Amino acid sequence: MNKKKLRRLIIDRRDQLSEEQINEKSLQIAERLFCLPSYQNAETVMFFISFGSEVVTRPMVERAIEEGKATLAPKAKPKSRELVPSRILNWGEDLASGIYGIPEPKEEKLRSYPPDAIDLLIVPGVAFDHNGNRLGYGGGYYDRFFPLLKSKVPLVALAFEIQIVPSVPVESWDRAVDLIITESKVINAFRA
Repeated sequence: MNKKKLRRLIIDRRDQLSEEQINEKSLQIAERLFCLPSYQNAETVMFFISFGSEVVTRPMVERAIEEGKATLAPKAKPKSRELVPSRILNWGEDLASGIYGIPEPKEEKLRSYPPDAIDLLIVPGVAFDHNGNRLGYGGGYYDRFFPLLKSKVPLVALAFEIQIVPSVPVESWDRAVDLIITESKVINAFRA
């Protein structure tokens, strides 16, 4: 199955979940994230900001802020298809609907942070396989962002079980994630 068909299939599948199911499964995923040593030891964590039927990240972002972690969210720059990490101090005050309707840091609340200061990156995606291969939304924002990170920064995907597929088609530039957290397990895809 090509990327476009797989993307549509999984988004349709995810959109079938009720709001209650999304919230319940997201809480289970959050608890698994908070137990990870890579989360507990991270001083600076960048989260994707969820929209639509994605795993809900707001409670995770708010908890990371409360715990005193430097908590970052991406600001999309559509012309260059770049992500700018920005420190979030307060969800309600710092974020507003941005490109594609995804919440992102307001221009006046932009607190740019160097990508190489990130200790843990929580990434979005549509579909994943057990090797950590990730199918994104097709914009290439994260593909451009990954090389800016310091080496060995764990890439952690948050996904519902219904987003795990036998195989994700990959291109030469695609970077696999290290861990995938679902409501029922943590898939370790760390590269040796």
